[in-house]
Amino acid sequence: MNAVVLVAVGGTAGVLTRYGLTVWLQSIWTVAAINVVGSFALALLLHVGVHLPHDLRNAVGVGFLGGFTTLSTLTAQTVLEADGGRPGVAALYLVVNVLGGLLAAVAGYAIGRTIA
Repeated sequence: MNAVVLVAVGGTAGVLTRYGLTVWLQSIWTVAAINVVGSFALALLLHVGVHLPHDLRNAVGVGFLGGFTTLSTLTAQTVLEADGGRPGVAALYLVVNVLGGLLAAVAGYAIGRTIA
């Protein structure tokens, strides 16, 4: 199958998964959790996915996880919280997303290195 089609299918699945979770779990922390889980999964894929076909690795990493996680929602929600008079929540939300995502990526990378 064409690599572009695989990435598109993966991206569509990732976007729909994110959308479904945000509808089902209506909280600003849903996107934070998605970004942290996605960061972990992408870093894990760097090692575990080394044995996968290149096109499949791109479908999962670039496509699904790229569609699943979102920086634009993170930044917009941070602005909305600050503008809504909740600067503490805005700051905490930003820190959880950035540091949580970074720590999850480090963990995924280390676990992937061990597994691979």
